[in-house]
Amino acid sequence: MKQMQAMFKQLGIKTRDINAEKVIIKSDSGDIIVNNPKITEIDMKGVKTFQISGEIEVKTVTDEDVKFVANQTGASEEDAKKALEETGDVAEAILKLKDHE
Repeated sequence: MKQMQAMFKQLGIKTRDINAEKVIIKSDSGDIIVNNPKITEIDMKGVKTFQISGEIEVKTVTDEDVKFVANQTGASEEDAKKALEETGDVAEAILKLKDHE
């Protein structure tokens, strides 16, 4: 490990570990959640990249779930989708939207 760090230093590469509980990557097809992540920031001449590893969980919001939550709560499909994305669970999304009535 020390040899690798010395080599990085010679090449002008700096690394540091970042402590975090969770990393959430939001995409148009759903969220990728990394629980208990190990994150390393790599700075190579001002260009920063991140290496992330951990327990991967993928959460997707289906059109069927959005329509169901919207029908159960009377909310718009946009609000239903947002609640599903925030909670990750149909029942919690319904409760969240019903609390705002």
